[in-house]
Amino acid sequence: MKTLAMLLLLAGSAAAQTLEKRVTAAPDGSVRFSFAAQPGVYGDGRNSISWGCRDGDCRHRQTSDWKEYRDEWTEPCDSGPVRVALTKSGGRITNLRVYVGGEWRPSTTATDLGMVGTKDATSYLLGLAARDDSRISEKAIFPAVLADSVTIWPDLLKLAKNDQVSRKVRRSAVFWLGQAAGDAATKGLTDLVDDGNQDREVRESAVFALSQRPRDEGVPVLIRIARDNKDPELRRKAIFWLGQSDDPRALSLFEELLTKP
Repeated sequence: MKTLAMLLLLAGSAAAQTLEKRVTAAPDGSVRFSFAAQPGVYGDGRNSISWGCRDGDCRHRQTSDWKEYRDEWTEPCDSGPVRVALTKSGGRITNLRVYVGGEWRPSTTATDLGMVGTKDATSYLLGLAARDDSRISEKAIFPAVLADSVTIWPDLLKLAKNDQVSRKVRRSAVFWLGQAAGDAATKGLTDLVDDGNQDREVRESAVFALSQRPRDEGVPVLIRIARDNKDPELRRKAIFWLGQSDDPRALSLFEELLTKP
């Protein structure tokens, strides 16, 4: 009974620890954890991940080359979970890989933290994106976007506006705002474009992200930017993406701009 009680106490203590603390406590080498994927996310368990899937049609797909890590995964196709493999060296995260579906292959050297809550996972990943100064920070955003039952667009918006993180991370945050969020994020992207204190490339990324939103969300905002924004380069960017939209409202704008005195 004492042994059972001790095991339950240890299990409860581990569950109470944040993922960040558990990763920090893990030894150097491979550190793995998994979490639930949002609906519409699928993967082959190795290098292919699709999202925005409905009725057999997927809006987006990403492939990665993890050949040197082929001993980490097997190959069935599933709708989850999201699986993240970190590489630690000298106490620092030096690589990050993400898979969807499949299962981990047995390993005597990797530290497997098991299934974790999506809130804990996204908090850790977005924290890594905010504080790391390497390419790991960019990579950390993607798995966070795939998590189920969490709202991360406010955190992505903070990253996009944070001039203490790298420009690449800020642009990546803007891109995923456009891909993963809805009406609220579209408003945030509009505010980002209108903020003259923001970096030009970040604002241009926000214009692109708006072009990736559904037409009824993105096109009216792009038209407003093309008409009213004080930055001529941002107006040109908005007009370019409107030209790719094949939307009749864009044609009306072009006629208006070309015929006004």
